[in-house]
Amino acid sequence: MQIIPLLLKELDQEAQITRKMLSLIPADKFDWQPHEKSMKMKILAVHIGELPGWISMGLATDGLDFEKAPYQPTSVNDTAEIVDLFERSLAEGKASLSSATEDDLLPTWTLRNGSHVLAVMSKYELVRHSYAQTIHHRAQLGVYLRLLNIPIPGSYGPSADEMNF
Repeated sequence: MQIIPLLLKELDQEAQITRKMLSLIPADKFDWQPHEKSMKMKILAVHIGELPGWISMGLATDGLDFEKAPYQPTSVNDTAEIVDLFERSLAEGKASLSSATEDDLLPTWTLRNGSHVLAVMSKYELVRHSYAQTIHHRAQLGVYLRLLNIPIPGSYGPSADEMNF
């Protein structure tokens, strides 16, 4: 069995759900957060939009050091720009994964902040981690939208908004 075709299929499936969720974000709620410790909606959405790009970054590097390359979220001004960011990031991730070999998934990749190592994983695990992060943060976004009374689409079946209760 080859893993890359399976990863590409999963990436496409998750992208359909993510695209729907991101398109629902009202720009007038970009600064909204459900709790003081929660990310603001815009920061959360940008992070979700950038995550598919971790695939290409991970396949092209041996790691990421936040001390040497501090995270700077992409600037966006409206919902269309968030969706566009996601589409560009997705296309980049898909292209990198499509041109990768199974052996490209084997080397170790390290996430660190200077001397503090945050994670060590194979590049395959990094690809899966980017998927898991997308799903995790997309679920957070779903809670944000729900708290704002914005009907949400189903992820792996219909949502309560799509059911006739």
